[in-house]
Amino acid sequence: MNKVIQVEDLGIKDYNETWAYQEAIFKSIVDFKIRNRREETQLETPNYFLFVEHPHVYTLGKSGDMTNLLLSEKQLEAKGATFYKINRGGDITYHGPGQIVGYPILDLENFFTDIHKYLRFLEEVIILTLREYGIESSRSEGETGVWLDVGTPFARKICAMGVRASRWVTMHGLALNVNVDLGYFDHIIPCGIKGKAVTSLNIELGVSAVDEVEVKGKILKHFQNLFACTFVSEKQYL
Repeated sequence: MNKVIQVEDLGIKDYNETWAYQEAIFKSIVDFKIRNRREETQLETPNYFLFVEHPHVYTLGKSGDMTNLLLSEKQLEAKGATFYKINRGGDITYHGPGQIVGYPILDLENFFTDIHKYLRFLEEVIILTLREYGIESSRSEGETGVWLDVGTPFARKICAMGVRASRWVTMHGLALNVNVDLGYFDHIIPCGIKGKAVTSLNIELGVSAVDEVEVKGKILKHFQNLFACTFVSEKQYL
């Protein structure tokens, strides 16, 4: 089993371009696995973790409801935002500046073959990261992602998640609000859940901005511990 993960930081990159890049990596791993089994070889499959920040964009999961997007095409254009219906799980969400997006493209057969456990581990990575900033967060039953003040009238989501998997290879992932303009969430019903708010790390800390490179380092540290993996990166995080 190969537990080495190659980290790539794509910087600020268009959503559609990043999606195509993810798909290419995802397909190459799936094809590699199929060829391995057909030829009865034991070659190790690679794993990747992509960091990226997207320009303003709304994405709707394959089972999502279009009525959760509250903007017309012209209004989207006026907001400088784009919209895509995509092939991950979950409903609608927003990506934009100040949000750390992480796309693990892993062969789970290198780790464990359990999608439920995989999602819970992703949530735990964020829960542990936020705890380092003195913020206690948790899961909300039946609602994938990471929340603050669950079970109270002040419940708010700080990290959205949605994944796709085929032949135990994953794509898509998590979106943690770090220094986000939350006004963009006013134009959707986030994740299709009415009556619950969203928040951002800088707001919770009462500061103008949080060091995003530092947050990425903490995410990778906890991911590494939970998945018992090793990261390889051109950029120093850990």
